[in-house]
Amino acid sequence: MKRLNELLGTRLPIIQGGMANIAGGAFAAACSNAGALGVIAAGGMRTPDALREQIRICRERTDQPFGVNLMLMNPIAGELAQVIAQERVAVVTTGAGNPGQYIPAWKDAGIKVIPVVAAAVLAKRLERAGIDAVIAEGTESGGHVGEMTTMALVPQVADAVDLPVVAAGGIADGRQMAAAFALGACGVQVGTCLLVSQECPIHENYKQALLKAKDSDTTVTGRSIGGPVRVLKNKMAREYLALEKRGASLEELEKVTLGGLRRAVLEGDVDTGSVMCGQVAGMLHEIRPVKEILEELWTQGQAVWRALG
Repeated sequence: MKRLNELLGTRLPIIQGGMANIAGGAFAAACSNAGALGVIAAGGMRTPDALREQIRICRERTDQPFGVNLMLMNPIAGELAQVIAQERVAVVTTGAGNPGQYIPAWKDAGIKVIPVVAAAVLAKRLERAGIDAVIAEGTESGGHVGEMTTMALVPQVADAVDLPVVAAGGIADGRQMAAAFALGACGVQVGTCLLVSQECPIHENYKQALLKAKDSDTTVTGRSIGGPVRVLKNKMAREYLALEKRGASLEELEKVTLGGLRRAVLEGDVDTGSVMCGQVAGMLHEIRPVKEILEELWTQGQAVWRALG
């Protein structure tokens, strides 16, 4: 089985997760320079020029491969997809939908297409559309989540498709990375463990909230409206869950979360903001350089794999 780094041309078989409103060009470049595939998150972008600018910044700061993550629910997804093709980035990852209509243009531009899926059935459908690999993301991850756990999802996706499978969700140290390989993955995508890197541009309050988090300190909001999102438990999350319980309208629910991620990321509002993170938040204990986090993940993963024989 080809390791992910051979497919991507990176040193490590690791993709940095596409975290909307967080992962811009500078952060993606830092991750690429550290050996992973850095990924610019286009999820919160409102203009094509905003994405083009972040691609320019990334190119100025790294000569290593990097990618763009496109959330297909973005109202200007089509325009952003065009920018990705025009700029000929190395890789595009996608989330929240089926990228089928954009794949031909991306492939014509020589771009590797790696969608994020939460179920094997979508992976099979996308395989027929000509994707290069698939990211199987379990519900342990932060932000928008599916229902299946990484442990259950990855082997089922690996059995369903004849493609490289990348495991995501609930991976923050070498033990979990070794487990991902055992499940049939060729590499991993990580996000939450990189939030506490020195290079990550989130507010210091956000980082400190993650460092204080315990194993059971995340919850999922939005299940009742079909848009589940994993966040840190705080005032906003408790209010949202209480409204869901009493059957509040979509309008009432949206008032609680409107602009919440930006407030948390930019202003450090960890009480009424949306502090998105995965269940591994309880494993984060210090702020370190991104290179140190990634190197430890990989070297520890190899050590665990060897110890298992």
